Amino acid sequence: MSSPAAIPGWTADESPFHASELAAQERVGVRATLDARVRKAGIRNYMPDQHRQFFNELPFLLIGSVDADGQPWATMQVGRPGFLTTPDSRTLHIAGASLPGNPLEGRLNEGAFIGALGIQFPTRRRNRVNGIITTGDDSGLTMAVSQSFGNCAKYIQRREPCLIKSNPTVTADAAAIDAAQLGAADRDLIGHADTCFIASVNLDTTAGMARGVDISHKGGHPGFLRIDGDHTLTMPDFVGNSYFNTIGNLIHDPRAGLLFIDFELGDLLYLAADADIIWDGAEVSAFIGAARLLRFHIRKVRRTSNVLPIRWSPAQYAAELMRTGAGGMQQAHVPRERHASAARLPARDRPRKFRRPAAGAK
Repeated sequence: MSSPAAIPGWTADESPFHASELAAQERVGVRATLDARVRKAGIRNYMPDQHRQFFNELPFLLIGSVDADGQPWATMQVGRPGFLTTPDSRTLHIAGASLPGNPLEGRLNEGAFIGALGIQFPTRRRNRVNGIITTGDDSGLTMAVSQSFGNCAKYIQRREPCLIKSNPTVTADAAAIDAAQLGAADRDLIGHADTCFIASVNLDTTAGMARGVDISHKGGHPGFLRIDGDHTLTMPDFVGNSYFNTIGNLIHDPRAGLLFIDFELGDLLYLAADADIIWDGAEVSAFIGAARLLRFHIRKVRRTSNVLPIRWSPAQYAAELMRTGAGGMQQAHVPRERHASAARLPARDRPRKFRRPAAGAK
């Protein structure tokens, strides 16, 4: 019996990485071996069938793009499984409307660069796809895929998604609250977070086929980000796939967009920040498992309350966290406080498990 044919890798002569990504790879000594590996199977300029099926099964998608000032933001698009479709291997269609208070509202239009991350918390699978929007209207948006690749399961916490029966009421005041610094509720959420997402960008024309926006997942023990003040956070960067997509972008453009999810209450916390990369030294060595650190200087905070029509079960923590120290950035952990935005859901909005629609169902 013949073995199945290998799925082709990167088919273009041009590198899938831009100069700053290559510089980061060179700095840590992986550039030469990585180039051969990704061309064989790591990064593709199309979606293989398994990725197309994966996206079709998701109830939500993480999205990164930029606002009118070029500031990258990370946000979400939500729908019942099947709201993401792939007419062909180079096209991803994202149906539905964006969430209230989304900082990218009105920006996901034709010609905009976009990065997307699909993640299944129950299985710890994740796949990324980057490209450019070809159409955007009330029915959703369509992106032309320039890069598609999977990531390993490292640092992803298992949690089961549930869809609430009806969306919580979102008032104009609750939909988007902006600030210039972290508030008490923001600090509480970050201080207990085991997951966040980061959007970064390189829109320089010299970036070639690596030009665009990227969004990636970061995970750790609860409180793995250290809160250094109302305007500053420090995040450990653990060893991953060594592509340096995020760090390469931040070398070129230090602007970043961070997204934190309140998995229990449906709040979203958006941060616009500038990043410094701390490559080595005593501060890095003091954090168990960190290869380097990212320090974020916050310029804008946006919080939306009860806008996410999904809730998740308590986390089952990734085994890799055993190698990163038991207490994140070694800050004290206290029981989570409840703020005004943290009201419990009424009975009609209590969660139920996602169920994939039956064939032909609408």
